[in-house]
Amino acid sequence: MRPIVFGLIAALMAATMLPAATALAATKPVTPAVDPDSIKKGMAAAPGVITQSGVDCNLANARLLGKSVDPKTKASSSYYELACTNQEGFIVATPDKGGDAQIFTCLEAMNNPTSGAKCILPQNADPKQGLAALVAKNKPSCQMTNARAIGQTTDRTATVFEVACQGGPGYSVQTSFPVTVSKPAIFQPCFAVAATSALKCTLTDDATSAAYISALIGKMDKPCTLKDRRYVGATSEGSNFFEVACQDGKGYMVEQAANGDLKPAIDCAVADNIGGGCTLTNARAAQTAQAGLYTRLAHTGGFPCDVSQYAPFNVNVPGHEVVELACSNRPDGAVAIFPASASEKAVFYDCAHSEMAGYRCSFTKPDAAMPALTADLNKLGKTSCVVSGSRFVGKAADNTSYLEVSCSDGNPGFVISYSPGPPLAPKEATGCAFAKGIAGGCQMAGNEKH
Repeated sequence: MRPIVFGLIAALMAATMLPAATALAATKPVTPAVDPDSIKKGMAAAPGVITQSGVDCNLANARLLGKSVDPKTKASSSYYELACTNQEGFIVATPDKGGDAQIFTCLEAMNNPTSGAKCILPQNADPKQGLAALVAKNKPSCQMTNARAIGQTTDRTATVFEVACQGGPGYSVQTSFPVTVSKPAIFQPCFAVAATSALKCTLTDDATSAAYISALIGKMDKPCTLKDRRYVGATSEGSNFFEVACQDGKGYMVEQAANGDLKPAIDCAVADNIGGGCTLTNARAAQTAQAGLYTRLAHTGGFPCDVSQYAPFNVNVPGHEVVELACSNRPDGAVAIFPASASEKAVFYDCAHSEMAGYRCSFTKPDAAMPALTADLNKLGKTSCVVSGSRFVGKAADNTSYLEVSCSDGNPGFVISYSPGPPLAPKEATGCAFAKGIAGGCQMAGNEKH
């Protein structure tokens, strides 16, 4: 993060301010009346001010604050307040003899008690509401309750705010400069910002963040009583990842999408590729324990596999966990669908058939899966073909699945149809010479000429 500049308006306003009327003369902490003549002059100048400054502003109102003369350079600037529809209002200082405009949001002016420039137009009465459209676009789950300006980066490429949410985590928000809803913004949760950082949150305390995370974990697809938490990082799509450690010793990587939805939790045992993996949980111990659990579940479910490697699929099957298994006691693995309820049976798709169920194996070598397809052909009376390769063709409207297979002897292969599972059962084997009507026919090498 580039350095943040604070108090810029106060520094600017240290120059001599020549009021447009009496609007800046008041010293009482009350909102002064808006001088009609200042609005007339402001509205006349506003189109040129918007063009010169480059602010994104669908103009709703404007006023001329006055002029400021730099005591050193004697250069003068005109100050304007702009009120914009569905956008932050601005204080803009335009040099009278050319040069870059100085731009500040009304929220920056409001949060700077020493500033002589304040937004007083009725449309800017509540400056934090100018961030509402930006928040709604990026974090629709956040019902904004408060906001403050943190500052601008020294290179004038970003404006930083803090936003507090009703029952939510709160965010440190890095927006464009000048701020606009049309450009990307980075929302970093308050619980991810160090207390020593210039971007730290003051509107959302740690207890609020912890309560939010605990409530979020309660909605997770894994049972977990929160013991500890750690923010991991964000994706370019706006998802946030954080690690949670549970009281029972388990841990998970949790992804929350930009809209607030939770994606299936990822066991720490297989989360090494996410932000460097889990640090609050002993991942190696978790891997060993989880492999033992899957071994017991596989044997109990009728697929005798001593699990040597496993990988959960990041899919949402309510009440179930989908895992690919590799076995130390057999060459072929499977995709297992384990239910959360002990009263429901687990379902297994060996790696020869798993793609028809929507899952592709990565641990099992293709050669190890082929004997299961040879056995399918034998069940259908096709005993001359030893299967050497396969290709998933697709599904029909009635959920019948089709698989093309080739034969090791180079003779024409077959298209095998399967009834909907589970379990998937072979129905018919059609020779490639007669399978042209099935999704364009055979296409594997050695089969396509038939």
